[in-house]
Amino acid sequence: MKAVVLAAGEGRRLEPLTNRRPKPMLPIAGKPLLEYVLEAIVDAGIDEVVFVVGYARDRIQTHFGDGDDWGVDVEYVVQEKQLGTAHAVAQAEAAVNDAFVVLNGDRIIEPSAVTSVAERLARDGGPVMTVTRSADPGAYGVVELDGDRVVDIEEKPREAASELINAGVYGFERSVFDAISETPPDDAGERGIPDTLAGFVADGGVSAVRYGGLWEDVSHLWDVTRVTGHVLDRDGSTRDGDVAETASVADPVHVGAGTSVDANATLRRGCSLGENVSVGANAVLSNAVVLADAVVEDGAVVRDAVVAENAHVGANATVVGGETDVLVDGNLYADVRLGAVVGDNATVGGGTTVAAGTVLGDGSTVEAGCTVSGRVPSDTEVRRG
Repeated sequence: MKAVVLAAGEGRRLEPLTNRRPKPMLPIAGKPLLEYVLEAIVDAGIDEVVFVVGYARDRIQTHFGDGDDWGVDVEYVVQEKQLGTAHAVAQAEAAVNDAFVVLNGDRIIEPSAVTSVAERLARDGGPVMTVTRSADPGAYGVVELDGDRVVDIEEKPREAASELINAGVYGFERSVFDAISETPPDDAGERGIPDTLAGFVADGGVSAVRYGGLWEDVSHLWDVTRVTGHVLDRDGSTRDGDVAETASVADPVHVGAGTSVDANATLRRGCSLGENVSVGANAVLSNAVVLADAVVEDGAVVRDAVVAENAHVGANATVVGGETDVLVDGNLYADVRLGAVVGDNATVGGGTTVAAGTVLGDGSTVEAGCTVSGRVPSDTEVRRG
């Protein structure tokens, strides 16, 4: 049985972090999201994997290659236009010869989610889907069951009829490809897996597997720090860099290879530093994710933030952190914990104050001593006065 992993999406709600990398390649505790998905597949005993790639696919193919480093065979099929999840599955038709499992490439799960679907599929046939409980079911596809049979799937309803949501692991037989071709596209020209499943649901033919393990979804910028913290709580600390004896480092944290943490700096629990990061003396990081080659200078305070690759936070700058309201695609998200996102190659000058909820685009520059808030477009210069 092969596993098909959907990894073609761009993740526009995560800009600027997805301007240069596809969403599945966002680093979480030192590894791309997609690597956690592959590890779950491997631990479930599946050794043939098909990645459906599209946006910035070279980042995925360069990292995973032929899969030898993970002991699996990885092949790639391309979704040239992102026309929905069912359309993505259809691109794998020539790569699978029998029943197969499907996973989203941007959700962290445990191997049991894969094995339970594979076992149900082998025993009873498909389609099979996982369901899990959510405290916010209306943000996902809400699933209603009669025993272990799916009787309804409703995407992001105003009022959820159930706490169960679509957990994004499926089992299909090859007949699904005909069903996908017969699925009418929506107004945007897309075909989604829930739309294809609707026909099977009407015939009582979709089996549900309940899943209660780790399920982490990265949909918004503030999810990067939140999910990193949860993964570190599960997996524990990794310290491959050079940490000064007088630095204060809580557990769990991730410190990547080639990274230096200077004297009297503080890393509070949940922080993740990528490779070749530099954290200056007396700097304080709390609930912060710092990607490769970034610099946080002496005395800077960075809270609830993502500092992207090759970005620079100047001496004594402060990212205030805390809860705030953030507008994304016309939707207001209240009381989310987002200090700031500093895009790739962006610079925050020394002594600058960055208000909670600030998003600095790639290559933007904030002059020393400024106070900055809101969204700053890429390659923009912010000056005092």
